[in-house]
Amino acid sequence: MEVRVSQPRLVLVFSGKRKSGKDYVTDWIHERLGGDVCCILRLSGPLKQQYAQEHGLDLDQLLGPGPYKEQYRADMIRWGESRRNQDPGFFCRLATREAHQPVWMVSDARRLSDLQWFRSEFPQQTRTVRVQSSEQTRMQRGWSFTTGVDDAESECGLDSHAEFDWIITNEADAPSLEDQLRPVLKLAEEASSSSGVSHS
Repeated sequence: MEVRVSQPRLVLVFSGKRKSGKDYVTDWIHERLGGDVCCILRLSGPLKQQYAQEHGLDLDQLLGPGPYKEQYRADMIRWGESRRNQDPGFFCRLATREAHQPVWMVSDARRLSDLQWFRSEFPQQTRTVRVQSSEQTRMQRGWSFTTGVDDAESECGLDSHAEFDWIITNEADAPSLEDQLRPVLKLAEEASSSSGVSHS
């Protein structure tokens, strides 16, 4: 049986559509808190690693933003679904395996089963954050609708889920991220100070 060395003090689970800016927001928080205090966990990382391994593909290219990943995206989604159906926590467990900081940020939750896994494993620590942007803004960032991707559960699985602790609007004319994320940062700083790690 796997033994986790340290329990997180706070788990922030982020979700949002493609090009909504989830990575931008989690990188922004990470920069403010520092690597000793928080780590960014990507559920898609172990998924791609496992998929590349089983299909003999180039992992670096799958992790990158280029056309290689897009070529395999729809099949990777189908493969990931079947893995999750067998074991809903499969990728969550892989992603958290080496995390030891007091604050964990999951940057890419896509399904209700992702949220449920963190809430059941870390019921006291888990908070959810939805990052949203208009379709127009997402298109300016390079998004275009792709059948089999944007209408799949990996993009739509949390659309009708209303119970987010915070909803962050990542738009040019929205309030600044500083203002919107203030309560999130406050909670993270409290979690890190209670664990004895001071943030830089």
